[in-house]
Amino acid sequence: MIVDAHHHFWDPTRAAYPWMTEGLAKIRKPYRPADLRPLLAEAGVERTVVVQARQDLAETRELLEMAARTDFVAGVVGWVDLTDATVAQTLDDLRASPGGGKLVGIRHQVHDEEDPAWLLRPDVQRGLTAVGEAGLAYDLLVRTRELPAAVAAASLHPGLRLVVDHLGKPPIATGDDQEWAAAMAPLAFFANVYCKLSGLVTEADWSGWKPGDLAPYVRQALSWFGAERCMFGSDWPVCELAASYAQVLEALRVGLGELDASSKAAVLGETAASFYRLGPAVE
Repeated sequence: MIVDAHHHFWDPTRAAYPWMTEGLAKIRKPYRPADLRPLLAEAGVERTVVVQARQDLAETRELLEMAARTDFVAGVVGWVDLTDATVAQTLDDLRASPGGGKLVGIRHQVHDEEDPAWLLRPDVQRGLTAVGEAGLAYDLLVRTRELPAAVAAASLHPGLRLVVDHLGKPPIATGDDQEWAAAMAPLAFFANVYCKLSGLVTEADWSGWKPGDLAPYVRQALSWFGAERCMFGSDWPVCELAASYAQVLEALRVGLGELDASSKAAVLGETAASFYRLGPAVE
């Protein structure tokens, strides 16, 4: 079983995505389940987790409704305002809404916050506690600058399942990764922290990346977290800036190299299914 633990749906004709600047014009168009379905079939991917792309509760509700009518979407990582004192009630309301049974996690675009220690604000800490108490996971969207706060948050919430999106966005294109590695490595010491092997092609040279460029980072993640805490994510359709869906999956397979069959199975699907507590597949 292959699980894509990280992809998106969006429609810029209906809502604003502030991060979708002119340089991302290629992907500034609607992407819907019907666009992804044939790519999954071609790649042999059976189940997916769709992840929020704008910080708007309305999008979370839309994704849940979409998941309810889309057989291959097994989970939704949505957005809520962690700083809101009523966030626990908001999470309860989402779980009770159409498709709410597929809510598996929450994410905030932390790397866009001005404060690198945003995760450690008292109101955010209260929100993270609410996420854990609701039985949900939390996706860490951070870069090197925010990794120290992520480490501190992991230590403060040992019972909260955390996953670092896109391997913490290493600077693959420049290769100047010493600071990133030093900041990322401590997260592996926390048993509740996992890692997504996703989004790497868009951290590399878009015009000339090769699977071999990504392999050292995949292997580094495996050495830190082990296959049992690493999971595949396509980051579609963002990946289309640099690669097709099939190319992203093939690049990961190259990075997995001579890993034994059991470890490959974990990275390609079993880790994600366990981490997000995905329900049984729809027959």
